[in-house]
Amino acid sequence: MRRPHIRSVAVAVAVTTAATGLAGTAFGTTTGTHTAATAATSAASVVSAARAAAFAHSSATGVSQGDELQAQDVMIDPEGARHVRFTRAHQGMPVLGGDLVVHLTEQLAYAGVTRAAGHTVKPTAATAAKLSADQAEQKAATVAKGDAGSAELVVDAREGASALAYQVPVSDSGTAEGGGSRTVVIDALTGKVRSNTPDSDEFLSPGLLDTLRKRGEKLDPATGAGSQTAGLTAASASSAAGATRYPSTAHGTGKSLFVGTVPLTTTRTARTSYLLKDPTRWGTETRDAKGQELESFARGKKITTTNDVFGNGAVTSRNSAAADAQYGVTKTLDFYKKTFGRKGIENNGKGARAMVHFGNKVANAFWDSTCDCMLYGDGDGDMFKKPLVVLDVTGHELTHGVVDATAKLEPTRVDAEGNQYGEPGALNESLADIFGSNVEFYTNNPKDTPDYLIGEKLGLAQKFLRRLDHPSLDRLEGTIDYWAPETYDAEVHAGSGVSSHAYYLLAEGSGRKTIGGVNYDSPTYDGSTVKGIGRTKATAIFYRALTRYMVSTTDFHDARDATLKAAKDLYGADSTEYKTVDQAWAAVNVTSANTPAAHR
Repeated sequence: MRRPHIRSVAVAVAVTTAATGLAGTAFGTTTGTHTAATAATSAASVVSAARAAAFAHSSATGVSQGDELQAQDVMIDPEGARHVRFTRAHQGMPVLGGDLVVHLTEQLAYAGVTRAAGHTVKPTAATAAKLSADQAEQKAATVAKGDAGSAELVVDAREGASALAYQVPVSDSGTAEGGGSRTVVIDALTGKVRSNTPDSDEFLSPGLLDTLRKRGEKLDPATGAGSQTAGLTAASASSAAGATRYPSTAHGTGKSLFVGTVPLTTTRTARTSYLLKDPTRWGTETRDAKGQELESFARGKKITTTNDVFGNGAVTSRNSAAADAQYGVTKTLDFYKKTFGRKGIENNGKGARAMVHFGNKVANAFWDSTCDCMLYGDGDGDMFKKPLVVLDVTGHELTHGVVDATAKLEPTRVDAEGNQYGEPGALNESLADIFGSNVEFYTNNPKDTPDYLIGEKLGLAQKFLRRLDHPSLDRLEGTIDYWAPETYDAEVHAGSGVSSHAYYLLAEGSGRKTIGGVNYDSPTYDGSTVKGIGRTKATAIFYRALTRYMVSTTDFHDARDATLKAAKDLYGADSTEYKTVDQAWAAVNVTSANTPAAHR
């Protein structure tokens, strides 16, 4: 589950390139200090041109006097287009829901905009707050049942509003699973709670957990111990390298819970000391939270061994879950880098981080933006008896990190139990399922056969949690196959089926098909037949759409437009790929003709 990323964060400019499957880093054809300086200069010139264009075309961009634009991403496409993603401040105050992407030609001429707020962003006429910061903090602490931090004045431009508000971080929340943090937004004039959202992304939603409890399901997914001999052989080979300078790169073994014995690149810190940290993937590391509710990675215990073997394939070793986590995180990073040229979750050349054994009897896994890392609970020992360190869970949750670093898709509301609603949030869940599934295909581990199923290794009675080909076969969350007007306020996991289904149809087509031993039978809303263009092209289109044409408020009809623009960029407006994108969305009842008037 994804939490709305609404806090104001200062971000560095990143330069990225197109999603074609053959992409490298922009300006990456040569190396050296001169090239780096040229890239920085070029990026700065693109940002400057985009900022100027945003103000020059204010009627289209919604940018007004008193606005400030902070560049988040600069994207240089091989075919020439430039895109700059901005966050916005108004009169010095961060604007929630004020993000936009300005599109330029190769000559840096204005070519269009994708914007979240569909109106000019201005606070109410009474610009002076009637509540004090102290009052806002006290109210936030009360509603989130935790310790409030400092209140910050913001403009809340979400959902057609333009209100002066306080944004308050709350730690140790009694309403958040694992006692995590929340972000509360309080209207500065009326004192109304505008939003109260968790800062972590739970894989299993509160509603799903309640359903499982009512059904009395006991999830104890099968695990298998790996070959101890194979692990020691790998460790011996690492030791035989005889590195004389430390730290050095080592090649160890993970005895995981879910994917068998796997190779792990580790860090050798002494003659017989190995750290679960990968120096070849920007220092990606997994640590042990020691059963505490930590949201600080630095406080996690470093995981070391004397023989470069981590785990024993069973929960009797604390390092088994760590092996799964490190393997899943590094494979997810590899998928994004090899497929899209993306250097890390935030595309900033930094490693990802994970902590296992989070909290006491926590039956969930999280992407936590406060920690900027993955957190894995051990299960509650009753309903769920294993840590949630399954490969597609990791791919799903880390993709929420990618979305946080790009479009920042947000649900439109969150209920008192923490369940989230609305199409932007559902699209976020869908993208996490789509790319999480792709991580499985990329990894191609025989112990976790690639498929279009999500959570198939969790031990659920229905044999999977969600599936992309025929979403409504998921009875646990009531996932839907086709769009309808009421979808705009559907629970996010239920609503995610619309765009997941469109993606599957784009990739594989409609009707019956067997892939990797799994039988699929994908229906269409209107009985039409869709011929897929293949997973590689479909994935490239959805990634291009996410990074170039989606913003925090993108709904399913906006997503249709975004993927059409992406297909046009990559393959042309007259291409089969472009036409199939249109057919796939029509097959889930998302068309230009039925776009809701309020969201046109």
